Amino acid sequence: MSTSSDLIAAVERLVKDHMAQFDPSHDWAHVDRVRNTALAIAKTLPEADILVVELAALLHDLTDAKYTQGASLEELTGSVFDKTADVSPQQLRLVFKIVPSVSYSTEKKLKAANEWTPWHQTCLELHAVQDADRLDAIGAIGVLRCAAFSGARGRYLVEDKAEAGPGCEGHFYDKLLKVKGWMKMKVAAKLNSGTRRFVERYMWQGSA
Repeated sequence: MSTSSDLIAAVERLVKDHMAQFDPSHDWAHVDRVRNTALAIAKTLPEADILVVELAALLHDLTDAKYTQGASLEELTGSVFDKTADVSPQQLRLVFKIVPSVSYSTEKKLKAANEWTPWHQTCLELHAVQDADRLDAIGAIGVLRCAAFSGARGRYLVEDKAEAGPGCEGHFYDKLLKVKGWMKMKVAAKLNSGTRRFVERYMWQGSA
């Protein structure tokens, strides 16, 4: 008979295998950091479903369009959730609803299209994973991840206005410096304050 720890271990193996093909900005280490931070946030929320948070955090980048084209979450997870009583159908539906809504860019698009629903606004499990993912996009880790992604995609680290195309520096303005206003939980906003200052100091030094 399986246990929830067996299920988590199976999902971890699935995600590790899938993420091994990605650059360091979106690798297993990123997923593991997001999982741990999301759990820490969720444990401050008595009403949050911890198992849902952990599974959603582990799976949150599995269908990232920057890397995975066309495959659905159901296809990528395969049979990992078959024949297990450790996660209920209701919990699994919630996990599969959360994952496509985690990213900062998705939230921006949904809000711009007036499609950010009351569920998005109130789902604690979604918010825990979102905030954890955004915290991993800022501070020293965020700078390193941005540089890793830019290097993997052949982008400039510092903007060259004479050349077309986005660069690492532009991502700071597009996302890293704006994330604070998109945090959902007070505990995450508090954690963000120091990391934002790090990015600001980094950018100031880079322009000096």
